[in-house]
Amino acid sequence: TERKRAEEQIRASLREKEVLLKEIHHRVKNNLQVISSLLNLQARYSKNKEVMNILRESQDRIDSMALVHEKLYQSREIARIDFADYLYNLTDSLLISYGVKSNDIVLNLDVDNVLIGVDTAIPCGLIVSELVSNSLKYAFTSGGKGEIRVELHSHDRDNFTLIVGDDGIGFPENLDFKKTESLGLQLVCTLTEQLDGWIELTRNKSRGTEFRIFFSELKYKTRVS
Repeated sequence: TERKRAEEQIRASLREKEVLLKEIHHRVKNNLQVISSLLNLQARYSKNKEVMNILRESQDRIDSMALVHEKLYQSREIARIDFADYLYNLTDSLLISYGVKSNDIVLNLDVDNVLIGVDTAIPCGLIVSELVSNSLKYAFTSGGKGEIRVELHSHDRDNFTLIVGDDGIGFPENLDFKKTESLGLQLVCTLTEQLDGWIELTRNKSRGTEFRIFFSELKYKTRVS
């Protein structure tokens, strides 16, 4: 009948759009990986340690975004990813990037099983990348052992608490993380604002540092030209 033909055309159109979206995510991921590879190549040729560190940090940020698009390409959902799976992959890649041995720094993840949309996943992933990197760089004395914790808890469908902490030497008492010159912490504050969220910092010399970020999932807004 005419109705069945119309329904089949709609289903075929949706399947075609889904394939196209997955192809877009795949190409975006590939393009980001090319940029990441170029930064890695440039870092190898640099003899300036500060420049090498800046390039590596930029590479980690790009990799965190590329991973979102990779997960979207692999996901059955068109625009949402399994965020627990994403965080496990992201934090593992950070440990590798910093050359950390698992018997030196223990990474503990406690992440609720949630699906998060791309508009929220990218800034949230960047926040985790910055805070975990900050712990890896500054929380532990050279050759020291310790623990980094990453938690994400869902309070209802759209409201979340993200926790990134460590048991290192503690965040300096005289340093305001919202006014620091550190690009990484500036990004954390900016991205939290982008998520319409807020940050709490707990610092304790005996128990280390803990950032808590409260945010809601961003809803897709129709773009007006």
